[in-house]
Amino acid sequence: MTGYSGSGKTTLAYQLERRLHEEGILTKVLDGDVLRQGLNKELGFSMEDRTENVRRTAELARQLTSCGVVVICSLITPTNRLRQLAEDIIGEQHFILYHISTPLEICEKRDVKGHYAKARTGEIKEFTGISDLFETPTNAIYSIDTSEISIEESVDMLFDDIFPLLAI
Repeated sequence: MTGYSGSGKTTLAYQLERRLHEEGILTKVLDGDVLRQGLNKELGFSMEDRTENVRRTAELARQLTSCGVVVICSLITPTNRLRQLAEDIIGEQHFILYHISTPLEICEKRDVKGHYAKARTGEIKEFTGISDLFETPTNAIYSIDTSEISIEESVDMLFDDIFPLLAI
């Protein structure tokens, strides 16, 4: 899942994980914020560091997928080049991209950490959507705006898309 900070990626990822667990499917969420507290803690937000963040996350996802785990990644992944890098590493047969397309203004209103306000004043540099770009994904399966579709409806839509692929 890709989208702005505050778009609902993480909430959707964990709700979808819970739903898949209820069906007996082994899943793991790889959340960008959590990974930046451990595996990727020394990385910043320069394009070089973002590329390494995506590369490491995709490598971990590939390893987990090879063991039969359904991996749900929740990362901002701001460019199509970075999304393609992730797909190349994970493998086309295991990669599905969902764009959580909640508008920037809504994401800013949801910003409990105050990152958007800090980015607008220049206190945080290279913040996606404010001082750094976010390219609209060119190969997303769905575009989900969580300001228009409830989390429950969004999870149902994602589940209905993914579950038949897992029952094979």
